[in-house]
Amino acid sequence: MAKSNFIKLDSLSFQDFDENSELIPLMTPEDEEQINNEVLPDALPILSLRNTVLFPGVVIPITAGRDKSIKLIKDANNGSKVIGVVSQKDETVEDPTAKDVYKTGTVARILKVLKMPDGNTTVIIQGKKRFNIKEVLTEDPYMQATVEGVAEARPAADNKEFMAIIDSIKDLSLQIIKDSPNIPTEATFAIKNIESSSFLVNFVSSNMNLSVAEKQKLLEINDLKERALATLKLMNVELQKLELKNDIQSKVQSDMNQQQREYFLHQQMKTIQEELGGGVSSGEEIEEMRQRAKSKKWDDKVAEHFDKELAKMQRMNPQVAEYSIQRNYLDLFLDLPWNEFSKDKFDLKRAMAILDRDHYGLDDVKRRIIEYLAVLKLRNDMKSPILCLYGPPGVGKTSLGKSIAEALGREYIRMSLGGLRDEAEIRGHRKTYIGAMPGRIIQNLKKAGTSNPVFVLDEIDKLSNSHQGDPSSALLEVLDPEQNSEFHDNFLEMGFDLSKVMFIATSNSLNTIQPALRDRMEIIDVTGYTIEEKVEIGKRHLLPKQLKEHGLTNTHLKIGKPQLEKIVEGYTRESGVRGLEKQIAKMVRHAAKNIAMEEAYNIKVTNEDVIEVLGAPRLERDKYENNNVAGVVTGLAWTRVGGDILFIESILSKGKGNLSITGNLGKVMKESATIAMEYIKANADEFKINPEVFEKYNVHIHVPEGATPKDGPSAGVTMLTSLVSLFTQRKVKNSLAMTGEITLRGKVLPVGGIKEKILAAKRARIKEILLCEDNKRDIDEIKPEYLKGLTFHYVKDMSDVLRLALTNQKVKNAKKL
Repeated sequence: MAKSNFIKLDSLSFQDFDENSELIPLMTPEDEEQINNEVLPDALPILSLRNTVLFPGVVIPITAGRDKSIKLIKDANNGSKVIGVVSQKDETVEDPTAKDVYKTGTVARILKVLKMPDGNTTVIIQGKKRFNIKEVLTEDPYMQATVEGVAEARPAADNKEFMAIIDSIKDLSLQIIKDSPNIPTEATFAIKNIESSSFLVNFVSSNMNLSVAEKQKLLEINDLKERALATLKLMNVELQKLELKNDIQSKVQSDMNQQQREYFLHQQMKTIQEELGGGVSSGEEIEEMRQRAKSKKWDDKVAEHFDKELAKMQRMNPQVAEYSIQRNYLDLFLDLPWNEFSKDKFDLKRAMAILDRDHYGLDDVKRRIIEYLAVLKLRNDMKSPILCLYGPPGVGKTSLGKSIAEALGREYIRMSLGGLRDEAEIRGHRKTYIGAMPGRIIQNLKKAGTSNPVFVLDEIDKLSNSHQGDPSSALLEVLDPEQNSEFHDNFLEMGFDLSKVMFIATSNSLNTIQPALRDRMEIIDVTGYTIEEKVEIGKRHLLPKQLKEHGLTNTHLKIGKPQLEKIVEGYTRESGVRGLEKQIAKMVRHAAKNIAMEEAYNIKVTNEDVIEVLGAPRLERDKYENNNVAGVVTGLAWTRVGGDILFIESILSKGKGNLSITGNLGKVMKESATIAMEYIKANADEFKINPEVFEKYNVHIHVPEGATPKDGPSAGVTMLTSLVSLFTQRKVKNSLAMTGEITLRGKVLPVGGIKEKILAAKRARIKEILLCEDNKRDIDEIKPEYLKGLTFHYVKDMSDVLRLALTNQKVKNAKKL
C-alpha cells in the first residue's frame, strides 16, 4: 500500500481541519445506501486528475495548479460543491480534452479548500458514486459534461465466498500495515472499523501502490465480488514484494550495522594513535607513495599501472579489508628494484683470485666460470647465462655461487628448492586470495635491492610436484633467456625483467630434472676431490673454520697432513668434504674440552690421537681385496655421493643349471647377469668350458651390502669376468677394477661417471682399470694428477676383457668341474 495515502487520510481527517471543522467519519452501509439513492444532476463540471484515481467513499487531497482546475474548484465550492472527477490517460498532457480522459469517473463532494503559500490550491474531496460521461458539453472555461450513474452489482448478503474474500482483504491489509515501515499503525484502526464491504474494497484499492491504469481497471469493474477478487490478487502480489523488500533491507541493514561498528572502532583507534603521536592518515600514506614513485626508474607502462592502482586505493574506504591488500600491493611495487642494477666488476684476474681463495682444486669448473665472465665483459649487455653446477654433495657447488657474486660485485641470493611442490612458491598467489603474497623469486629480488643479483637455485633436482602444481614447469619461464625479460608473477600482475639476473642452479643428479628445464641450462660438472685435494682443503679451509667456530686458534691445535689423510681414508667415504669437516670438528671439540677442563692433550695431533677421538677406522671395506678366490671381481660404481668400488661374487653348487642373483639389485643389473651367463654358454668352447657344467651346477651371483639398492648396466663386464673365472677357476689379475656395459654380440659399451669411479679406485689402492675404448675421451679430459699411479686398458669386446682380466694361473684349492 502507498505510504502517502494512508498518512494523508489520517492526518487530514484529524489534524488539517480547524477546531470548528467536522471530522470525516468512515463510510457506513447506511451512508452508501443514502448516496446510491441520490439523484445525479444532468451536467457536472469535470475535474481531471493527473496521477491518481478517486474511488467512491474515499477521501483524498488533490493539488490544483492549472487555471481551469482552480476556476472549476472555486465555482463548485461556491455552489453545490459537487463535481465529477476522472483520471487522465496521459499525465503529461497539460490541457486535457475529452479524448485525453477516461470515460468512467467518480462523483465527488468538496469537503475543504486550502490556499497554499506557493499559489496552488489544495482541495479535499470525497468520492460518492461512479458515473460514465455521456457527452461533453463544453471545455471552456473548464470541461462540463452530461453523466449517468453506474449501478454496482452486489452479491447477496449471505454469499459465503464474497464474505471470505472480504475477510482475506482485511487480513492481508493488516499484514501489509504490520510489515510496512512506511504505513502508520493507526491505519490498522481504520481497516478494523470499516463496516461496508464496498467501501473496504474501494479504500484498499485507492491506497494500494498501483499505476493509474491498474486502479482505473478496478474502478470500471461493475461487479463488486469480481472487483474484490481482483483487488485480493493485487494485494497478494503487493505483500510478496513487501516481504522480499524487507528481507533485502534486513540484510543490508545488518551489513551496514557491521560496517558502522567497524568505522567507529577505526575512528577511535585513529584518534588514539593521533594522541600517541603515531597516527598516519590514508591521505598522507597515498601522498608518501606518490613521492616515492617519482624516484623509481620504471618505464611508462609500469608507471601508468602504478598510478591506476594508486587512484583505486585513493577511492577506497580505509576501513575495508581490501584497502590493506591494495596498500601491500603498492608497497611491493615501490620496494622492487625496477631497472636498478649494481655495476659489474669485470676484473677477471681478481675473480680468479677470489675463486682460488675460496675453493681448492676444481680448476676446470673455475676455468669455465671465468670464460662466462669474459663473455659477459665483452658483450657488455649484462644478459647473464644460466648455469647448472652438477655434482655430488659437499664439493662446493653452493659456495661457488657466493664466490661468483663476490667476484662480480653483485648481490647474492640463495633459494632452496628441495621439497618445493607448490607452483605458487615460484609464481606467487593472485592478490584476491586471503594471505596472498608474491612468489619467492620476486620476494628475494625485493630483498636484494637490485635487478641483477647472482641467484643460486639450490637442489633444483629435488623439486617435486603435487595437486598444487608443478614448480619445475613454473621455472621454465624463469630460466629461459628468451622469456624471462617479462616474468609474470601472479601477485605482481606485471612483467618483471629477470634477464639480467645470473641464475646458478645446483644439482646432485641430472636424471630427476625435467628435460625441458635441463635444456635451458649450461651444465658444469663439479666432480669429487682426490685424497690429496681433500687433505689440502682440510688444512687450508676446514680446520681454520672449525677452530674459529669453537673459539680456538691455530696455537691450540695442529693437525698434520698424514693425520688428515688418515681421517680421509679411514673415516670418510664421499666425493665432497662434508664428512671430513664433521670429523675435524670432533677433533677440535675434543681439544676444546681439554682446554676448558684444564687437562693435558697433544697440540700436534698424532695417529694415536685420531684413533682415540674418532675410534677405529670404519671404512676399510673400500680397500681392494686379494684375488685368491675364483669368481670375485672388483667393479666400479657411481652413486649420488660420488664413486665407489663394489665386489661381484659368484659361486657354484650342485644343481640343475639355475641362475640366482642377490644383493638388492635393480632390473638392469639383473639383466646384465643374464646376458653374461648366456654369452658364456654360447661361447663355451672358446673359453674351454665343458657345456655339461651348465646343467650340473647352479650359479649364484651376489653383490655385497644387500641393504643398499644397486642398479645400472656398468657392472656387465664385471659379472662376465666373475662367471668365466668361476667356471674356469682362473685367477683375476691383481689390483684390477673394471666398468662397462655388455651386449649379447660380445661388445663392450661406454658408461658414465668415469671421474668419480677413478677417484674411488685410487682410494681403494687399485692399480689398473679396464674401460670401454669409447671412454678414452673421458679419461683425456681428466687432469693428469688424478690419473697418477693408474694404468688404463681400453677394450672393444668381451674377448679383450677376459684376455686382460684373467690370468692362466688357477686359484688355490681350485674345483674340478
